[in-house]
Order: sequence, then structure tokens, then C-alpha cells
Amino acid sequence: MKKFHALFGSWALGLALVAQTPLTAPHMDQAVSNAVTAEVPDDPDVAKVIAPLHAEIASAFGRVIATSPKGIGKGSGPGDHPLGNFLADVMREGAAKAVGGEVRFAFTNSGGLRRNIPSGEIHVQDIYEVLPFENELVVAEYTGAEVIAIVKEGITRKGGEPCSGVLAKVGGTQEHPEVTITWNDGTAIDPAATYRAATTDYLLANGDGTPTLKVGRHVVPTGKPVRQLVIEMCERAGKEGKPILPPWGPRYVYSPEIVEALKAHTLKL
Repeated sequence: MKKFHALFGSWALGLALVAQTPLTAPHMDQAVSNAVTAEVPDDPDVAKVIAPLHAEIASAFGRVIATSPKGIGKGSGPGDHPLGNFLADVMREGAAKAVGGEVRFAFTNSGGLRRNIPSGEIHVQDIYEVLPFENELVVAEYTGAEVIAIVKEGITRKGGEPCSGVLAKVGGTQEHPEVTITWNDGTAIDPAATYRAATTDYLLANGDGTPTLKVGRHVVPTGKPVRQLVIEMCERAGKEGKPILPPWGPRYVYSPEIVEALKAHTLKL
């Protein structure tokens, strides 16, 4: 025991002395950076290792899976989301297959789309560039009132986020907006009923400015990245000789005054 106390005392004394001794800043030599340009030759040994991997990746990512006559763009104004709505349609279809039943609504965010689908041949690489994130498709349940709230939150924050299954119309004035949100066939959304909806694990977890998304219940993870759904959809279309086209119909219809209010970020619903 005496030996322990002696050892502990020496350790404590050492700490005390260290605490009173000012630390000397470590000396670091100035680093010299060398620019890597096209003039820098490849290392032959490294090139031998990379060559087969490069060929394999180029073959997989360069594969043509479909064609699109005019491409699909991200849009240019409030509620204008051709590419986003295309993605939402694919998500809703994929979700219905995953749960083996009807999925009435799909909602995603325009910020996750990083480039347009190009015109002409569509390669696997193109879809990776459109959707570079590993967001997983999930299915959750919401009341009709919550579906309406999600759509309104998307309108207020981003002028209307990409969606599938609903139609939102906003008229009137900025001070007194008139909002009508129905299913895409014009039928009413029952506020008290419960509906399945498709979204991503990312949005379900944090909402990304759409807080009502986070209240989803009875969540069903599908285990599939949204990107993979798009690749598979394009592959099916390519095998059937069908072109990839922008989705049909608007999802948001605004009066001119409402459009101006959305551009100015002054509309409150």
C-alpha cells in the first residue's frame, strides 16, 4: 500500500509540474506544394494497378441505359420542377411496389438534384451525377391534414417542392391567398384519413425545412437508394424502346401575383 501511495504521489507531482511548465509551440517547416498538371507523368507502377479498375468503372458507369429526346431540366421558377416531379413519380411507383399497395403521395427536395438529365443517350454516370447522394426510399403514413401541411410548407419555403399525386393551386393576393390542395385527379384530400407517402430517409429524419415530414408513422425502409430506382426505371424503358420524357401535368398552379410573392419570399400560408 505504501508503495502505491508513493507511486501515486510521484504521478500527481509530475502532473503538477507539467501544468506549470509552459508548452513550447512545435516547430513546423514550411511545406512546399507542387502543382499536379497534365505535364506531370504518370507513375508506371501505379498506372498498372489502376488500369484494370479504370476499365471496369468506365464500363459500368459508361453503359447506355436509355435515351431522352430533349432531356429533363430542373426548372426555372416557383413550382416548376420537371426533373424533381419525374423523380417523385419514380419514387411513388417504387414505393407502391415495395409495400404492395397504393401510395398516394411522394415528396422530395429540389436541393438534392445536382444536374439535369441530358438529351440523347443516358448513361449510368448521368444518373449518379443527377443524384450523388445515398438517400434511401422510405414509406410512411400521414393524415390528409399532414399531407396538405407538407405541401404548404414546401410552397412557403421553396415556392413548391417536387411532388407526386397532388395538385396545388394558389390564387388571390399575397395578403389573402386562396389555397386549394387536392389529389392530382381533382378529388378532395380527407384531412382525417391516413395515407401512405414516399419520401427519403434524409427528409424523414430532418425535414429539410419541411417539419411535418418528420411526423411520419409506421415507417417502412425499402433498402433501395432513390438513385437505383431511377437507374432501373431507365433500364426498363431502354429495353422497351421507350424514351425518357418529362412528367405530364403541373403540380403547382399560381396566379401572377402569387408568383411574384414567391419570388420575393414574402408569401405566408
